[in-house]
Amino acid sequence: MRDFPVEVMERLLRRYDLQKETMLEYSSPSQLLIATTLSPQCTDKQVNKVTRELFKKYRGFADYAKADIRKLQKDLSGINYYKTKARHIKEAARIIESQFNGKLPSTIDELMILPGVGRKVANVVLTNGMGITEGIAIDTHCITVANRLRLTGTRNPAKIEADLMRRIPKKYWLHVSNLFVTLGRDACKASKKECWHCTLNDICPSSNFNPRKN
Repeated sequence: MRDFPVEVMERLLRRYDLQKETMLEYSSPSQLLIATTLSPQCTDKQVNKVTRELFKKYRGFADYAKADIRKLQKDLSGINYYKTKARHIKEAARIIESQFNGKLPSTIDELMILPGVGRKVANVVLTNGMGITEGIAIDTHCITVANRLRLTGTRNPAKIEADLMRRIPKKYWLHVSNLFVTLGRDACKASKKECWHCTLNDICPSSNFNPRKN
């Protein structure tokens, strides 16, 4: 068999080809930044529902920067913690307009200057929106999957990212997070493993299903 992390990635790419990109809807890196800023504690489906109308009203960072905060909050009221997220988006847009000449920053360190943007959001924007692979976005599904695959032995997101970057070849980094999230939603759920229909069930060290015996 190929190197274990490579085998994992190749199988997931074959199984979830249509889900190898983020499920958030966007047409530009700037829109992806807004969507990912809204996504914590909210489903992708609900974020997409809100941003379909939001992106028609706000065409760029200048629009968010000059928006009346109460009106912006109202436009985001379908999102959990919409008041805080509205403030983050307005301030982030102001910083982008004033410090980056209205252009979205293209490094993790620069993106993390923005309110509401942590390393996970920065990685999602760079990877999915710009095709830049500086790192790997880590969410709860990634934590579960990476630990069950024994690709890491911690639940600390920063350490998990470092472990995955060390073990998984860089050419796969672009898809690691989205594929792990999809696997986590499909079969490797935190609350209950459904190894019987997992594409990794014969190689995963945590599998409770042996296809040779079932």
